[in-house]
Amino acid sequence: MVQPFLGGIFGLLCTHVLHGHFNRLEDFLMGELQRFKFDVLIIGAGGAGLRAAIEASAKGVTVGVICRSLLGKAHTVMAEGGVAAALGNVDSRDGWETHFSDTMRGGQYLNNWRMAELHAKEAPERVRELEAWGALFDRTKDGRILQRNFGGHKYPRLAHVGDRTGLEMIRTLQDHGIHQGIDFHQEITVVSLLKDKDRVVGALAYDRERGRFRIYQARSVIIATGGMGKIYKITSNSWDCTGSGISLAYHAGARLIDMEFIQFHPTGMVWPPSVRGLLITEGVRGEGGVLRNSEGKRFMFDDIPDLYKNQTSSDEEEGWRYTQGDPNAKRPPELLTRDHVARCIYREVKAGRGSPHGGVFLDIAWIKEKMKDAEAHIKKKLPSMYHQFKELAGIDITKEPMEVGPTTHYIMGGVKVDADSQRTDVPGLYAAGECAAGLHGANRLGGNSLSDLLVFGQRAGAHAAEEASRTKDGKIDEAEVAAMIEWAEKPFERYDRGKSTNPFQVQNELQDVMQDLVGIVRNEEGLARAIESLSELQEKAEAAGCGGHREFNPGWHTALELKHMLTVAEAIAKAAKERKESRGGHCRLDYTEKNEELGSVNIAVKKGSDGKMEVEVIPEVPLRDDLKKVIVKME
Repeated sequence: MVQPFLGGIFGLLCTHVLHGHFNRLEDFLMGELQRFKFDVLIIGAGGAGLRAAIEASAKGVTVGVICRSLLGKAHTVMAEGGVAAALGNVDSRDGWETHFSDTMRGGQYLNNWRMAELHAKEAPERVRELEAWGALFDRTKDGRILQRNFGGHKYPRLAHVGDRTGLEMIRTLQDHGIHQGIDFHQEITVVSLLKDKDRVVGALAYDRERGRFRIYQARSVIIATGGMGKIYKITSNSWDCTGSGISLAYHAGARLIDMEFIQFHPTGMVWPPSVRGLLITEGVRGEGGVLRNSEGKRFMFDDIPDLYKNQTSSDEEEGWRYTQGDPNAKRPPELLTRDHVARCIYREVKAGRGSPHGGVFLDIAWIKEKMKDAEAHIKKKLPSMYHQFKELAGIDITKEPMEVGPTTHYIMGGVKVDADSQRTDVPGLYAAGECAAGLHGANRLGGNSLSDLLVFGQRAGAHAAEEASRTKDGKIDEAEVAAMIEWAEKPFERYDRGKSTNPFQVQNELQDVMQDLVGIVRNEEGLARAIESLSELQEKAEAAGCGGHREFNPGWHTALELKHMLTVAEAIAKAAKERKESRGGHCRLDYTEKNEELGSVNIAVKKGSDGKMEVEVIPEVPLRDDLKKVIVKME
């Protein structure tokens, strides 16, 4: 009897290994998951996650950080132009009040004004802190942190490291963080948040190397997972920007707001096709770069919004003086807000005045007319851009213009949070960075993203640590864990039965729907079609399957990720359909003007009791009187 029994066990093990259910013998024999326990768990290791981890650790609690990729490869490294903070190093007139006013104006006054206030006041301290930790910012002649012009900012405000600011930020935070006793877990993907009644108490995840499931238990959890650009066909975002954190919070019961507001950065590469969408920093325009159509005309002069006419010049010479730091000059129209510049480029292309490959021309080489050492200046100020075009497109930007076009870049919406603490609607759950909504309103100003990461990453870490220190451990629901693991393994079973769809094909179809119907311009018919198509894609996603085993299996990973991508896409489409006006990053061809009644409300989505997505309208909290006076004064 012993030999047949052992043979049966061996056969069972082989079957499970072949089908990907167990990757290691000990998984089966021990009958246990890998388990980790922290006071504070942070999902995401970009700027917000690292700053939150440093702050929480400083409060004396145990901190664990999950990063989907390797440490140091977060999408923050792709931020190029600089970090916005009113240091006043280049123009002493700058201060928190001007920064606050610029942020509110850029966001079309839909911003969470308390977040905008805290951001403007605390950003300078966060930048100086980064400098103290070793960040090597570019310098003024007298040794202070240098600041450059950027779209929507009244004064030169962006502290920068050439055009590699995000990379330097991550390097600095990472170098500082690894000495604080923080436990980093690399190449880990979260499947679901775990709850004890209404409270988040941890997460179920798996390691991408071996596909082994893990339970992370924590007293408080911070989501800092970034954006969702990969649900669009053309994007500047990296592979892991699928909106997973936003979706995790939504499925845990958190509300999302402002999901209709997507920022299409005006300048992404359009050629060659292999690098389409790759970001071209706004710093090119901040250093004097101009936009021209196929006729050689600077078309931005044709459309200057009333909101910015008193700050913008249609005189080329004055615009040049502005980029060179003249405090009395007005900005060139190329440095208007990103939503406006992107729509102007879109208009030129649609009118047949675009470049050969469907964009327009961005020219920094023209400054040779103004500077003797222009070539050396461009290489010094824009080293990444010079090498990017030289290596990928065979273009020398010191001698010829670049072809550029809009690319999906940033989501202003995300998880609804408390301004001071970054708490969500769900007890024990926090959010910070791009996945958290409120600061940017209808449109984000360039550079505000990096200071957002620092300011609200620090606040999230402090408040999550404080809550963890006074909270008892929650209970992990083992039945919930088992159900989620069973769901996660379904793609292998479906593939075995030969009834599965290809997860990569579903993602490709999703990207087409979002690019074509929920892109730079939208209308009622297109949004209705998008919502219907997303419902059909949901059915396909539920039938997605993959072969092989769980070790480094991109097909399996994508099959699971479709849930998050489709959740975020549905939220964007439904919120966009609800907001019947054009404002900031939301442009409707059938409602081309602003609706004043919608200028003081947020569109929110939440998961209903029946599991379906519900849309609601939330009135904004009225602006505090002293901040009203600040805006009037600055205008």
